[in-house]
Amino acid sequence: MKLNLQRASRYYYLRFIRLQDSPFSLALGAALGASIAVTPTLPLHTVCIIGLTLFLRVNTIAALLVGTIVSNPLTFAGQYYLSWKIGSILLPGKLEWNQIHTTLLLVQQSSPLEGIKIMSRLGFDALLVLQVGGLVLATPLGIITYLIAIRFFTRIHKKKQQKKLLNKKPRRFI
Repeated sequence: MKLNLQRASRYYYLRFIRLQDSPFSLALGAALGASIAVTPTLPLHTVCIIGLTLFLRVNTIAALLVGTIVSNPLTFAGQYYLSWKIGSILLPGKLEWNQIHTTLLLVQQSSPLEGIKIMSRLGFDALLVLQVGGLVLATPLGIITYLIAIRFFTRIHKKKQQKKLLNKKPRRFI
C-alpha cells in the first residue's frame, strides 16, 4: 500500500510539473477542481470542471488532476458525511441521520434499480442539505488549494526559466 501511494504521488507530481501554462492559470484551475470535486454532484464533477475552466479560461488539466485527487472512491464517504453534517447545521431539521440510515439499509437490501428509487425518496431537502454543506466545504478548500498551488507552480515556473537560461547557448558572431 505504501509503495502504491508513493508511486501515485510521484505520478501526480510529474504530471503537475509538466503542465504548460502560467502559474496563475494553473493554480486557479487547481482551486476550481478541488472546489467542484468536494461538492456532492458526483456524476457531474467532470462536466462542471471542464465547463467552468473553459468559461474562465484557466487550466482545465490542472483542475481535472486535482479534482481526481480530491474526489475518488477513498474520499466519497467522508465528503458526503461532512457535506451532510455542515448542511444539517445550517439547515436544521431538513435531513436527519435516522432518515439516511434507514434509507441506506433499504438500499442495501434491494436491487440497484430499486435502490435508486429509494434514494430519490429522500427528495429535495436531502439534495439541498448536501449542496449547502458541499458549497460551504468547497470555499475554504478552494482558497487553501489556490494558495498552495500558486506557490508550487510559481516555484516550478522559476525553475523552468532558470533552466532555460542556463541551456541557452551564446551566439557566435563571425
